[in-house]
This record gives sequence, structure tokens and C-alpha cells, in this order.
Amino acid sequence: MNLELVVAAKKPVADGVVLLDLRPRGCLSLPQWQPGAHIDLVLGNGLVRQYSLCGDPADRSRYLLAVLREPRGRGGSRHVHDRLAAGDMVEVGGPRNHFPLVAAERYLFLAGGIGITPLLPMVAAADARGAAWRLVYGGRTRAAMAFHADLANRFPGRVVVCPQDETGLLDLEAELSTPRPGTVVYCCGPEPMLAAVERACAGWPPGALHVERFAPKPHGGTAEAFEVELAGSGRVLSVPADRTVLQVLEAAGVLVLSSCEEGTCGTCETGVLEGVPDHRDSVLTDAERAEGRSLMVCVSRSRTPRLVLDL
Repeated sequence: MNLELVVAAKKPVADGVVLLDLRPRGCLSLPQWQPGAHIDLVLGNGLVRQYSLCGDPADRSRYLLAVLREPRGRGGSRHVHDRLAAGDMVEVGGPRNHFPLVAAERYLFLAGGIGITPLLPMVAAADARGAAWRLVYGGRTRAAMAFHADLANRFPGRVVVCPQDETGLLDLEAELSTPRPGTVVYCCGPEPMLAAVERACAGWPPGALHVERFAPKPHGGTAEAFEVELAGSGRVLSVPADRTVLQVLEAAGVLVLSSCEEGTCGTCETGVLEGVPDHRDSVLTDAERAEGRSLMVCVSRSRTPRLVLDL
């Protein structure tokens, strides 16, 4: 069930980035969340977008979101920047977390641009736990890098700020060429950076790398027709090559919660009882993909003629 929150404040925190302070009316406490969580922002006219929570999980009086204007986006960030104002009401869904902070001896946090947002509460949590950690934060310019000064002042010696116009691209080879036992890597940023980090961490132990994508991960798979069986009713539906499982389910009157329809938010995750999914999302880990116990019906397909879904 979605909540209706008021925009208590909206302010710029970097070039092209605004910070939203969303609060409930009255003295209500907001649902709990943990570092890495995001919420759905329901903006009207069919716009539903996911934004990482970047405040303090212990503060249940508000949600803080930092939103980058995306000139070539689908309209969500433009709506936030141009139309949403302090005092407005906005509908919020969630929170959900597909990017949780695991326990570890040491952390290496890698942020690119607005990818700093989910890492902010992670850095604070790691520091509160007394863990060893380091943050390497890259962006186009200092002016475009939200929160960099606050981070450097709050955690002296642990934050490396690397504006591209001053230092060039992040030296991922230096950071990741040698696996470090007991260290986990958390990374969020633009797709080229994530792909480079994944390549650089190929020799690290399984599970050492954790990434979150704001845009769909590219895939080269072809689309073939297949069937889905709904375990609860035994009903069988055909999924043609030019339609998604979600579209077929909706057309058949089967209710499945969905949001991004790009495989990045995890809202439509559905259990798989039989068959082998063809995962095309940007949410599940490699281990979860190998298990094949669920799929995102908005983008993923099937490697077998039929999938039996837990619906």
C-alpha cells in the first residue's frame, strides 16, 4: 500500500541534482528501511520512478532522495526538477531493498555521479560498525558531485574524490586488480563504470562484488515464444516473442505488482516452480540467477518451452 507524503523541502545539492525531503503528515513513523533501499515515486501520468534513500535509516520522520536531471530520460527526473515543489503531495511505494549491505571485515565503495546516493547510508553504517572502509567517488566535475564535501569533512582520510576534469577516469585497475580477502566491493554509477568494475572483479571471490544499476543492463538475447503455467489454477498462457510475461499476465487479468518495467526495481519478482528462466534483469545476483527460483516478469523470459510460475 502506497503512502502519501508531503515535499517538506526541495533544494539543489549539486549541478543538476536536487534533494527531496519527504515527510508524512502528522506524527506518523515511516516504514523501516536499511542501507541500499529505494522507494517508488509515483509522479502521475503513468510516471513511476525508483530513487535510492540517502538519509539516516534511524530517522523514521522523513525520506531523503537525491534526483539527477536526466535530459535524455523518460520524464521522471524532469518532473521532479521542473514541477515538484515544496508543499506538494507525492505518492510513495516501498521501501524495497535489492542492494543490502552485507557484513564484512572491510568495504571498498565505488561511486560514479548520482550513484553516490545508495552508498551514503552504507558508508555511515560501515563506519558505525567499526569496519575498515574506503570510498572512491568519481564524477564529471566537483560541482556535479553531490555530497562530496560533506563526506570528505565527515570522514577525513577515507574518502577519495576524483572529478574527471581534474584527475581523469577512476583508476579501477589500481583499485581492483588484486583481490583482497575479507573485502567486499559496492559499486553504483553509470553503466560503463559498472561494466568495467565487473570485468576488473572477475578474479575476486564469488559474492565479493555488489552493484546496483539505475538503468537496464544490456543483454544480447533473442526473444522466442514460450508458455507460462500458473501453478495456482493450472492455467497456461502463451508468451509471444514480441510481448513480455508481464504484458501477457496483465492482459489475462492476473494481478502482478510492477513499477519500472525495465528489470531494475525488483517489484515484479515472481517465483518459478519449474522451468529455466532466461534472466534479463539488473537486480538478481549471479547466485540467484543460477538458482532460478524467481524472475522479473517485466523483462525476463524462458530457456525452456514452459515456466511454471508461483501465481
